[in-house]
Amino acid sequence: MKYLEDMNVGDHAAFGHYPVTREEVIGFASKFDPQAFHLDDAAAAKTYFGRLSASGWHTCAMTMRMMVENLTVGGHAGLGSPGVDQIRWLKPVYPGDTLRVETVVTEVRPSRSKPDIGSVHSDITVFNQNDEPVMTMKSIGLVRRRPA
Repeated sequence: MKYLEDMNVGDHAAFGHYPVTREEVIGFASKFDPQAFHLDDAAAAKTYFGRLSASGWHTCAMTMRMMVENLTVGGHAGLGSPGVDQIRWLKPVYPGDTLRVETVVTEVRPSRSKPDIGSVHSDITVFNQNDEPVMTMKSIGLVRRRPA
């Protein structure tokens, strides 16, 4: 189990392999972000994207999936998150892309009001199969401290 005390500024992790499918792009957009360039090839061709593209929120969801899978592998004393400080969508994500994630810990801080937890701030970058960054996030995670 990885606790707050096991995390250090500068810790780097690389993980994930998420193939983006046309069916999933359209399914997600149909339910959560029904804009034409996420749903229709002809409409998307007339936009900046040039073709059907995934919603940025779908990219966030795929990233979350890879992050949870990574945390589950080694055991993690995570307690969720109070939020994200920043999200930037840098390049469109298209059906046929394969995504992966890299994280760097930027701050580890024990809680002043809750001595059994702390927060970990991380810079997260999502890459496509060409190693091009498609999204960045500044994330905050809550993590349990090691039991006495």
